[in-house]
Amino acid sequence: MALDLDGVILARHGETKDNLPPGRFQGWTDTPLNDLGRRQAFDLGGLLAARAEPIASLWASDLSRARETASIAGAAIGLRPMLDWRLREGNRGRWEGYPFDEIKASEPDAYAAWRAADLSFTFPSGESLQDLQDRVIAALADIRARGPLPALAVCHGGAIRTMLCWREGKPLSAFWEFDVANTAVVTL
Repeated sequence: MALDLDGVILARHGETKDNLPPGRFQGWTDTPLNDLGRRQAFDLGGLLAARAEPIASLWASDLSRARETASIAGAAIGLRPMLDWRLREGNRGRWEGYPFDEIKASEPDAYAAWRAADLSFTFPSGESLQDLQDRVIAALADIRARGPLPALAVCHGGAIRTMLCWREGKPLSAFWEFDVANTAVVTL
């Protein structure tokens, strides 16, 4: 039976300091929003409030950057987020907290495999893209079943990219084909 995620909408969290150049692996590291990220969350709330079909339930990853984005945006539509840890970003393992350039220099082959979305790649002591996609699909299927719909789930760029691969019927090797800006909204 095909997976049905109609009525589920995704949004990426607002900006954090680790999203700024040179960029760092965040993963499960609990990085808070910066001032721009809070303004982006406020603007997201305005977009949600202007929807013709109101958001009926609000969900978020339990990491502070997604939780805070959902709380700020949710205030504009009168909803408080329900948290689900399965909406977290992929676990980047021992790479978390390190700048991209540092990992590229110290582990060039592994870094190249990550950037190529090599399906055999798993973050050292972390997850693979397949692990991430499976976890997020399970969370979104539960959100859809629980309702009410439409439901908005505030999560992370990598999580959304894996779902875009799923929505478009593409393999996870297409992960980098999708650009997911902070507070971007994606309908599944």
